[in-house]
Amino acid sequence: MLMLAAPHTGIHYTNGTAVVHPARVRLRLERLRNLVSNHSFDQETTMIKLEKVLYTAKAHTTGGRDGGASRTDDGRLDVRFALPGGPAVGTNPEQLFAVGWSACLLSAIKLVAHKMKVTLSADVAMDPEVDLGPAGDGYALAARLNVSLPGIEHEVAERIVAAADQLCPYSRATRGNIDVRINVV
Repeated sequence: MLMLAAPHTGIHYTNGTAVVHPARVRLRLERLRNLVSNHSFDQETTMIKLEKVLYTAKAHTTGGRDGGASRTDDGRLDVRFALPGGPAVGTNPEQLFAVGWSACLLSAIKLVAHKMKVTLSADVAMDPEVDLGPAGDGYALAARLNVSLPGIEHEVAERIVAAADQLCPYSRATRGNIDVRINVV
């Protein structure tokens, strides 16, 4: 029997079936109401604004992370979702985030290396790890991005990766919001 718990939500999954505990769900809803009512939405925040839209990704998603599906408007991506570790076939949002972020950051690394006149080998790679876990009354992500730049002096590789991290839109969107560790290996 496989059991996955979603702590503090009043829901756990046994063999792919959601089991709901109504009293815990009511408590969770009450906590969310308190969180929203006690939050000041007048706080000043710094937001990055686009100067120009270069591309807009469009998708249609149904059903959520447990048995749902997503398809892009151009049909190039068509995925089914399944709970991590469950018996169903499919991916999950954390896996999609990991591959999207790492592909974007690798492109930024190539751009920075080119500008620095550093030649990268063809086997440049990244092994991203994205964690999902409880945080306060909700959930949060954490990430480790393990970057391999073979044949590049470690100090130079670290400078390239640090500059690329400043360019990459995924890195910019997560900066200060989640725990991120970038390791040049």
